[in-house]
Amino acid sequence: MIKMSSEGETSQTSSSSSSSSSSPTPSASHFIGKKEDIVKAGRVTKLVNGCRDVLVLYHQGQLHAMDMRCYHSGGALQYGDIEEFNGRLCIVCPWHKYKITLAEGEGLYQAVDDPTAKPLRTHWCSKGVKQRIHKVTEVNGDVYVTLNNSSETIESDVYQTEKYRTVLLKAQPKPKPKK
Repeated sequence: MIKMSSEGETSQTSSSSSSSSSSPTPSASHFIGKKEDIVKAGRVTKLVNGCRDVLVLYHQGQLHAMDMRCYHSGGALQYGDIEEFNGRLCIVCPWHKYKITLAEGEGLYQAVDDPTAKPLRTHWCSKGVKQRIHKVTEVNGDVYVTLNNSSETIESDVYQTEKYRTVLLKAQPKPKPKK
């Protein structure tokens, strides 16, 4: 079953991790949903393989998949805007505005060359890969995700534990109802 984000966002822009073919379903892949449904929703979240919360998004004709929670503090990336920084498409975490490239999962930041110079000169830099990116495959209109099972630890992994889901997430304050 597909779990669509509650806001029903539509996509904005994106780069590519998807491939289209009529070949059989890729091995070790997990069915996410029909491409037409994902395109219509723009963003879909799903617990994959019982262990990984994944965000699949459609932007500028491309499908992307990554861990659903931001590497920095666990912000829900399905509510983030897609923007271009230094020619690279990024999702911007809605909590603290961290910029994460869609294609590689790199954290981007703006560095200042000389803080005493006027006007300030800045340039975009990479913090390295911080968000786990997963492979998206389309087969005959069906969308599948193959989890990135690299043994190298990535910062977003911390939000993919059962302890986080059952203890920490439930301990977060609930929004107060509006009157």
